[in-house]
Amino acid sequence: MGIHDGHRERMRQRYDQMGADGFHDHEMLEMLLSCALPRVDTNPIAHELLHVYGSLHGICHAPRESLQKIPGIGPNAATLLRLIPGLCRMYYSEQETHVILNNPEKCAAYLIPRFIGRTVETVFLICTDSKHRLLSCILLATGNLNSAAVSSRSVVEIALRFNAAHVILAHNHPNGVALPSEEDLHTTDRLFNALAGVTVRLVDHIIVADNDYVSMADSGYFSMNTSYYP
Repeated sequence: MGIHDGHRERMRQRYDQMGADGFHDHEMLEMLLSCALPRVDTNPIAHELLHVYGSLHGICHAPRESLQKIPGIGPNAATLLRLIPGLCRMYYSEQETHVILNNPEKCAAYLIPRFIGRTVETVFLICTDSKHRLLSCILLATGNLNSAAVSSRSVVEIALRFNAAHVILAHNHPNGVALPSEEDLHTTDRLFNALAGVTVRLVDHIIVADNDYVSMADSGYFSMNTSYYP
């Protein structure tokens, strides 16, 4: 038995009894790192990571090369840390049975986890039926830090493919605030008109920045001045 095994076993037992709520950030990080570094005392490494990057969010978004400059962090540990945002997105994407998206709050709760760890502007298109039941959530486009091109033709084709009655557009502002730009307003108008031509309604355009969001329909940004939420 290694010198750290007793401590780790006590932490595992504590986690089994209390879950993550019973742990500080550095303790959760210490446990995670022990999976990649089974023979190393990961407590000081966890503290150093939090000192350098400020938060778990900062750690998981740090470049691999930067992480590996931290003493004790090798390729395996760096990869493990960088897997977390993608794993979170995959976890949340599986919780999609019987989803009803009939107000901005539900849309935001559904969408925000899908932007975890995304460092460039990313666009999703949600298709729903006439009762606002989720039909699909499609990754429509990715761009650079500040923009992502959205094709009207692609949006219309996806809506028709899933026989959607309504669609919801969503994208993130990775390093900004959840407020629409002039380009966002123009894109919304363009897609609204394109979808109206095939009798599909653009219900909303949700903009996400970290855990914040703006519903353009709910906030009066739609130049159409019409919301199709129930």
